[in-house]
Amino acid sequence: MTQLVNTTSTRNMLKHKSLSAIELHQKIKQNSIVYGGNIKLKIYGTLHCKSGKQMKKENRVFFTSIDDVLFHKFRPCGHCMRTEYKKWKDGLI
Repeated sequence: MTQLVNTTSTRNMLKHKSLSAIELHQKIKQNSIVYGGNIKLKIYGTLHCKSGKQMKKENRVFFTSIDDVLFHKFRPCGHCMRTEYKKWKDGLI
């Protein structure tokens, strides 16, 4: 069963460890998960990022939109999201 991390808003993120492999693949196929992130480092990136694939499962969370990512104040990954990372680093976002 999917476990949502609740916040004071309606914005949620999905914890990887609470998803079964089948649930995860279905959500990715349906495009209901579009970004992955590291909850401890507060970094997000694409689902195909090499760095993201190396993180521990217990630290991995998933987001359904960029609005959810920004609401939780995650920063862009410097590997898979270079343009967004540069804007973030330069203080533009």
